[in-house]
Amino acid sequence: MFQFGGYNFRVIAKDDNNQVCSIIKGVFYELGLPLIGTAYSDKDTENMYQAYQDARSIYYVVEKKGVIFGGCGIKKLNGVDEDICELQKFYFHKSIRGKGLGKYLLKLCLNYAKEVNYEICYLESTSALKTSHNLYKIFDFKNLNGPLGKTSHYNCDIHMIKELK
Repeated sequence: MFQFGGYNFRVIAKDDNNQVCSIIKGVFYELGLPLIGTAYSDKDTENMYQAYQDARSIYYVVEKKGVIFGGCGIKKLNGVDEDICELQKFYFHKSIRGKGLGKYLLKLCLNYAKEVNYEICYLESTSALKTSHNLYKIFDFKNLNGPLGKTSHYNCDIHMIKELK
């Protein structure tokens, strides 16, 4: 477990599924994001703990006093080379945005990706999430002209990669 800004950052536990799913889906409703062709409709969103159980996957949650406020994960990108991971399901409740917690969590995820020997980190997003795009650029993510892999997120119009060194 890690601590930053009064919050705990820890690996997801089986009992966290409902809270994590509520945070993710809540952000979609709050911001009016598309519900189909995005993380909202992924089967993994309902079962986050189970989705991150292989040797090169991790999902961190941000919590305080047992209440989860967000999270983010690293997982092999479906349909591509073994050395490419995907930054996945990076969502925060509005009450914790803008406090530097996202930057801390992104750093944790990228460090993990390096530790398990991924060479490239990929992500997908939507134009509506402009603040997060600024964060990705701080971490040297570069825009791509289209998607990689097989994510089924056809409503994501932002695609980025970062070389992990």
